[in-house]
Amino acid sequence: MKKQTIRTIDFSGKKVLLRVDFNVPINEFGVVANDKRIKEELPTINYMLAKGASIIIISHLGRPEGKVVKKYSLIPCAKRLADLLHHDVKFASDCVGPVANKMVQNLKPGEILMLENLRFQPEEENDDENFAKKLASYADIYVNDAFGVCHRKHASIHAVAKYLPNAIGFLIEKEVKNISQVLNNPDKPFIAILGGAKVSDKLGVISSLIEKCDAILIGGAMAYTFLKAQGYNVGKSKVETDLIETAKDILNKANKKGVKIVLPVDNVYTNNIKTKKIVKTSKTQEIPDKMIGVDIGKKTLKLFKQEIKKAKTILWNGPLGIFEEKMFSKGTYKVAKMVSKNKGFTVVGGGDSASAIINMGFENKISHVSTGGGASLKMFEGKVLPGIDAISNEGEEKKKKTVSKVSKTKETSKETSKEKKTNKTVSKSKK
Repeated sequence: MKKQTIRTIDFSGKKVLLRVDFNVPINEFGVVANDKRIKEELPTINYMLAKGASIIIISHLGRPEGKVVKKYSLIPCAKRLADLLHHDVKFASDCVGPVANKMVQNLKPGEILMLENLRFQPEEENDDENFAKKLASYADIYVNDAFGVCHRKHASIHAVAKYLPNAIGFLIEKEVKNISQVLNNPDKPFIAILGGAKVSDKLGVISSLIEKCDAILIGGAMAYTFLKAQGYNVGKSKVETDLIETAKDILNKANKKGVKIVLPVDNVYTNNIKTKKIVKTSKTQEIPDKMIGVDIGKKTLKLFKQEIKKAKTILWNGPLGIFEEKMFSKGTYKVAKMVSKNKGFTVVGGGDSASAIINMGFENKISHVSTGGGASLKMFEGKVLPGIDAISNEGEEKKKKTVSKVSKTKETSKETSKEKKTNKTVSKSKK
């Protein structure tokens, strides 16, 4: 079923609880280092503002494990959002409690309020019903546009949808449309490029893609488990020994299905990832004893290029080496360049592969770069995402449980002097 979108909602004079994914990198100066996820949210926010809504933005940042951790405050995100929107953004120093209650209560149509990090509360990751009810009490409508965490069964993603009329935003709509196109209606030949550290992270994805792809190109540390399964010596490279038999089964299954699995035929290796005293390329699949594989070699790149060039649909998830280290990033960079030149439909999964594409300047040459690593992986596996499943189907609004709206009480009016200092309006930068 198609999910209800914000196009079908009357926002005039309504308060909207908008779940976003502003889990973005913050640098040592307390400034957002990569604002892609914030920029991707602008169409949904601008649309609802134009329709007369007031917006309460909720998100998480990092893994504070249910405690208040200053470095994970969402204040830098509020500042960056204000700059990008050219619109003031109010900020509350908590996400539930007297401060948030009062600021929500005073929110006027056309205004934006961002609440502090949801994961400062342990109830968030426990999908706690009472916590979800508190969040729901702030608004008339719930909109989920946090694709990157839709695979999580958390209170602000899953439980809260039970208590408010709801819809998905434009970002989730775009993500689902593009990923579904690749998985359900790909132009052939359809290839997948899989990298990253662990086979275990991609088992479900590989099993699903064998049923759909013409070829699967495998690189990154996960390739060494497959090479080991074929009997090659891979030195001290990362190998999941408990999955060697599983890797053999995958190779056999692909062979029976007529799906080509392309593994590295040469590898860049080193004796030490940090010191890099020795950096060489093997002439075969074999990596010398005491050496660690860190990237794919030139021969492998030629094989990958042959498949990428003729593909009409490409799905890529995971870097092909330790791309954070410049010396070991050539494989990932060159494959990114190859994919960017492909004229077919190209989708790059979130996480490290998306970061590589963005950092290398190829984002605008890819059909779709996902904002969600874990969420996109689950979709590639064909799994249902709890955060999307919780949203009402199009034209079929579920009856919601009743929740009392926040009102003026003694509790909502309490505010310490310390809290007053941290609750402010983040103004847009003046040009």
